[in-house]
Amino acid sequence: MKKLFAVIGDPIAHSMSPAMHNDLFQTYGVDAHYQPLHVKRDSLKEALIGLKAIGIAGFNVTVPHKETIIPLLDKLDPLAEAIGAVNTVVNEDGEFVGYNTDGSGYLQGLLTQWPTIKGKNILIIGAGGAARAIYFTLAQAGVKRLDICNRTIQKAEELINDCPFHVPSAAIGKEEAEINLSDYHLLIQTTPMGMAPNIDSLPLSLHKLQTDALVSDIIYNPLETKILREARNKGAKIQNGLDMFVYQGALAFEKWTGIFPNIERMKNIVLNQLGG
Repeated sequence: MKKLFAVIGDPIAHSMSPAMHNDLFQTYGVDAHYQPLHVKRDSLKEALIGLKAIGIAGFNVTVPHKETIIPLLDKLDPLAEAIGAVNTVVNEDGEFVGYNTDGSGYLQGLLTQWPTIKGKNILIIGAGGAARAIYFTLAQAGVKRLDICNRTIQKAEELINDCPFHVPSAAIGKEEAEINLSDYHLLIQTTPMGMAPNIDSLPLSLHKLQTDALVSDIIYNPLETKILREARNKGAKIQNGLDMFVYQGALAFEKWTGIFPNIERMKNIVLNQLGG
């Protein structure tokens, strides 16, 4: 019998995941279908009851449900529990088990552009769910320093204090980040600023950016945000969010099927969906 997989979120019509995963199921001969499901905030509990009732094999979780789904799951992977967010759920013998592949997906994608992050000073812009997953993952990876720039300093401080893995860190504001930007080898932009349709917004000035730095934006629509364009114009290396998106999806696919899929094929599917 065909297995059913899904992605739940609000909104969900924009998701690239169905095209990507359905192509993978066909490519690897897996008798399954992946369906986008529009689940509103106040309907999450009922939706999970329904998904369990129909025996769904697994599903992805996107905004705004990554944190609120946690108390509704049967089990939680330790890393997802530490991060406090879930983006992948596996039906394991009738129990919904939550995982987080965002941080590890980001790191795997980053390493394709940057062979090592050990001994590097890194600035994360933003302190939301994606920033949290990335921070927790990089904190274990041997970086020299890992600071967070956020509009609300307290939220960045809470993120740092919640992390069970120690790394030298500071929560800083936009002005301090701009003044000290030359201290960082890598900038990771995790806020919605620059995402379509608000493509002209910029989280901070890159006036003092090192020319040999890497600026990484987890947004992939547009493929080149304003911060990436400005970084490229200054001679810095840039990376958009496509690598993170496909690697977190690949890790989810592996949890569901035991198969780690072809990354380049996944990228091409997403690029075709974006119009090339």
